[in-house]
Amino acid sequence: MGYRFLEMKVENTIGTLALARTESLNALSLEFAAEITGAVRELSETDEVRSIILKSNAQVFCAGLDLKDFVSTGLDGTPKGSLDFPEKLHELFDCCNVLEECPKPIIAAVHGKCVGGGLDMIAACDIRLCTEDATFSLREARIGLVADMGILQRLPLIIGQGFTREMAYTARFFSAKEVARMGLVNGIYADRELLNEKAKKLAALIAENAPLAVQQTKKVLNYSRSATVEDGMSMAMQKNMVLLLSQDVREAMTAFMEKRKPNFQGK
Repeated sequence: MGYRFLEMKVENTIGTLALARTESLNALSLEFAAEITGAVRELSETDEVRSIILKSNAQVFCAGLDLKDFVSTGLDGTPKGSLDFPEKLHELFDCCNVLEECPKPIIAAVHGKCVGGGLDMIAACDIRLCTEDATFSLREARIGLVADMGILQRLPLIIGQGFTREMAYTARFFSAKEVARMGLVNGIYADRELLNEKAKKLAALIAENAPLAVQQTKKVLNYSRSATVEDGMSMAMQKNMVLLLSQDVREAMTAFMEKRKPNFQGK
């Protein structure tokens, strides 16, 4: 499938999705968000893909929402118009939800500014890396709105309530070092070249493991955020009862006995 604002490739079991609405600094329009949703779903359904990198081809990662596009959707001042308005914006919500729901682990590689909707997207990813010059801002309070793309629900699970509230209430830019201290990013790198290199190495390391096991681990982790420990453990055990029948488990055992690296097929 061709995309207007994205560059997508699959190489050595790693899917790379580059945000490429470069003239607008990857500001999220409804059309752009719909493309992101479609591309992530395409990678989700591609058996060859075992891990995914989300990055930017623009000077920054994402400049936030495309406010002109947002305003153009319009409110007619009626109760029905207000109630229907969120449905007009569903593409914005979908592009974050699909990142979280994707069965393949997603690594966000961030450089430059990551604002508003960009922060929403990376919070829905599994792992975040950034460059030393990266800055992050939860911007909605600065324009008189409440962030509503899932960031207020996801971010506290990553960095805690205190840091989330500071980001949301101040709407200021936070440096790479600050967000690393919070736990938002797993690593900081000198420049984009090194960032992309490290993201590929991490994606490759993930891809070496049994695909079904990695995917089911993501499902258990996502489920366990809102479940009791007992319920989370029960789900994990249910997954293992199925995985024990997989070819990959047999391959792991055989490779161990033969003292070689396993060759997983995701079956």
